[in-house]
Amino acid sequence: MRTRGFAALGPIIRLFWRERRGGLVAGAALSAFTVLAGIALLGVSGWFVTATAIAGLSMATALAFDVFAPSAAIRFLALSRTAGRYFERLQTHDATLRVLAGLRVNLFRGFAAPGAARALALRPARLLFRLTADVDALDSLYLRVLVPGAVAIIAGLAAIIALGILSWPLALAVGAAIVLPGLALPALAARAAEKPARRRAHAQEALRARAVDMVAGQSELALAGRLDAQRDRVENADRREYAADLALNRIDSNTGFGFDMVTALILAGVLLAGAALAEAGQITAPLAALALLIAFAALEPFAALRRGAMELGRTLLAARRLSPRLEAEPAARAAHAAPDAGIAVAFDNVRLRYPGRGAAAISGLTLTIAEGERVALIGASGAGKSSIMALIAGEVAPDAGTIAALPATLLTQRTELFQDTLRANLKLAFPAAGDERLMEALDAAGLGDTVRGLPHGLDTELGEQGLGLSGGQARRLALARLVLRDTPVWLLDEPSEGLDGKTARDVMTKIKARAGKHRSLLIATHIRREAEIADRLIMINSGRIVSAYRRGEPGFAGALAALRPD
Repeated sequence: MRTRGFAALGPIIRLFWRERRGGLVAGAALSAFTVLAGIALLGVSGWFVTATAIAGLSMATALAFDVFAPSAAIRFLALSRTAGRYFERLQTHDATLRVLAGLRVNLFRGFAAPGAARALALRPARLLFRLTADVDALDSLYLRVLVPGAVAIIAGLAAIIALGILSWPLALAVGAAIVLPGLALPALAARAAEKPARRRAHAQEALRARAVDMVAGQSELALAGRLDAQRDRVENADRREYAADLALNRIDSNTGFGFDMVTALILAGVLLAGAALAEAGQITAPLAALALLIAFAALEPFAALRRGAMELGRTLLAARRLSPRLEAEPAARAAHAAPDAGIAVAFDNVRLRYPGRGAAAISGLTLTIAEGERVALIGASGAGKSSIMALIAGEVAPDAGTIAALPATLLTQRTELFQDTLRANLKLAFPAAGDERLMEALDAAGLGDTVRGLPHGLDTELGEQGLGLSGGQARRLALARLVLRDTPVWLLDEPSEGLDGKTARDVMTKIKARAGKHRSLLIATHIRREAEIADRLIMINSGRIVSAYRRGEPGFAGALAALRPD
């Protein structure tokens, strides 16, 4: 195994310990108790059966033999094992589920940090895989690796101590025969299964993503003549998963065969050693049977490590993927210094480059926006408009230069609405807002009368992605959120994109009216109707300002006319 893989388990184990240390320890203790009760039950049963058979050979020994104490002990151990198994399953699974719930909360916090999810924005299937399959894979760390490993070692030590009462040479030999192969076989299986487990995880991720793409985009794929190619990609991912499954099954079968061979050899050795000791008069035949069955039962917990070993590669992969997010600081926006009086935003020689990209998104940008000023950023897609807004909003931090800005709210191109009530969707912007405040915001956005006309008003349930609202209504709902934020600076990224001309102009009129004279607006656009409310037009290309015009200056009207009409 690679060292960095085990190092990635550090944050996971620390989280487990921090979230539920008492429950995890209690679960491990109950598991150890159950296994030890099982070993004792099998050993005492073997001794009792053998002793009873020998006692029955003569009338005198049969009458003198006490069957009640061993029977009571067997009944007690059987009940203890059953109760221990029940409470062990209850405790370990409860602790695991609670820990995984805490893991998801910490993971969500990590992905909520500014810029954390940006790297996965182009691969939503990968993000979904992190939040589901990767989290679920970590339950085996406790249930199938840590607990079975600790219990197996405890069982091995208990067997050595129990057999040591009979014969220390026998105890040490059996202990070595149990512990060394019992740990070596799972370790070898884990090492052999790491790559197939990793390949299987990657194939599953690809299979899910490609199948979803094929189902959701089958019309577009068919029109483009790519449906067969997409089907081939799905089948390729399925074949890769099948091949990885075959490899894992072979490793599992070989490991199981190895444990069967070790068990047979240990039983043969203990049987021969017990017979020799009994013949020499050092132990009785019932004690020899007890030693045989204790050795057999002590190897069982090591065999339970086999499943954990097969899943360890998948667990390590999940840990490597999730640990950086768990180690991330709590979500906080990049802090900006307060600008000088009368200034809303000030950039001084700012540079920004996203990880994995060669060219800088923003290069040496110096820009000042006054309080109450309305500025339109104009440029082609990828010119850097959205990056400037992300810098002001604190979503990303600059690599160089300084930014001073008043608090700002960003209205993105896409309106994110959730399957919940209108009230809940609005309260995302201002959780403490009452119904009166919410209706004021809806009135300002031009949606108040529509909501009042609904049978359930603010309690109206929306479907996924705001199903139940038209495109214009959804955009107005987003505008109502913007109004609820009531920050000195509004950042509008193509606020009317996708709306019909009449609706779009109404939205822009509402924005202009609500902004008033003292709130600053920064609009990223390539549409004329959006730039018409601006006092200044700034042309952006490759993250640099190439030209700028104020209203009334030569070139302003020409720059405005060059934009895309409604």
